[in-house]
Formats: sequence, C-alpha cells, structure tokens
Amino acid sequence: MIRIITTYGGLLLTAMGRTLLLALLGLVFACIIGLFFGILSVLKNRACNVISQIFVDVIRGVPMIVLAFFIYFGIPYLFNTIIGGFNMTLTALQAGTACLALNCGAYMSEIIRAGIQSVDIGQMEAARSLGLPYATAMRKVVLPQAIRTMIPSIINQFIITLKDTSILSVIGFPELVNTAKTVQANTFMAFQTWAIVGVMYLIVITILSRSAKVVERRLNVGR
Repeated sequence: MIRIITTYGGLLLTAMGRTLLLALLGLVFACIIGLFFGILSVLKNRACNVISQIFVDVIRGVPMIVLAFFIYFGIPYLFNTIIGGFNMTLTALQAGTACLALNCGAYMSEIIRAGIQSVDIGQMEAARSLGLPYATAMRKVVLPQAIRTMIPSIINQFIITLKDTSILSVIGFPELVNTAKTVQANTFMAFQTWAIVGVMYLIVITILSRSAKVVERRLNVGR
C-alpha cells in the first residue's frame, strides 16, 4: 500500500480533482436545469406541469450508465449519421458533464419544487397584490426564502453526484475509479488500490456531509 501511495499518490489525487471538477460542473448545470423544470412544475399551467413531469420521469427512469452511453455514442451518431452533415464529437468531459447535469437536474427539479412549495402561498399573493409581476415575485420574494430550505438538500445532491461520477469511467473519463483501474493493472494490488480509493472518497464525502449538517444547523438557527 505504501508503494502505491508513493508511486501513484499524485496520480490518484489528480484524478480526485477531476472527479470533484466533474461533479461541480454537473451540479452547476443541474441547478440551471432543475430551476427551469422546478418552476415549470409549480406554474398554474397544466402543459408546463406535464412537461416537467415527463422530463423527471424519463431521466429518473433511465439508468445513468445507459444515459452516459446514449450521450457519448448516441448523440454524435444521431447528428453525424442519421441527420447527416455534421462532424460532431464529444469529449468524455463534455458527455460526462451532460450526463450528470441531466441526471442530477431531474432530482434538483424536485428539490426546487419542494423548496418553492414550502414557502407560504401568502408570500406570493402579497407580492402580487403589491403589483409585482409573477416572475419578479418568484425571483425576489419566493426563491430567496425557498433557497434557505434547499441548501442542505443541494449539498446532499452534490454528494450523490460525486459518487455517481464513478459510473462515467465506462466512457473513459479519467476520474478516480478509472485511474484506480490503471493503478491496479500496473501493480496487481487490487485490495490495496481500492482500499485507498475508498478512503479518499470517504474523506471527501465525510467533509461534505459535515458541511451540510453545519449549514442546516445555521439555517435553522437563523429562522
């Protein structure tokens, strides 16, 4: 195990950095997607509600590994072969980010929907009675209050997304699990390699979990 740490420690730390970067990018775009579909789900418009529900059901109903393969191989094939006239390729980072953003975005949509619905409906009615347009009232009155309840869930979703990055080793992204496979192949030390990787994940996820609890306590105190 010491030999793995001294020889491949830097490589594994770099891979962990890529894993965190991928998870962060996925979460950022997931927040945008989730905000869009989350707001659609609370609008008093049946068509918007149905569109949001279809998106959530489809994405959550497809295994993430299938979604990763579809984006990485299927989307370029669609544009280059079926539609034609394109020379499209996706890097593993681009496909991985899109996969995480869509998968996490479906769950973020539900988090945002629940956060918005947790705000007393009287807040929106009061803002509207003062003459604020719906979009302005949502942006300046409802969402700031909803975010307080959403932050712990968003941090927890980031933890889940971080763990989900391991699935993207199947499309060749050099995250921690993919790099660990290379280390194992070079050293023939399966137990030691995966023990080190497990400890690395455990340390990062424990820090994030504790951070989520601290944030949640401070938000509860501030109410």
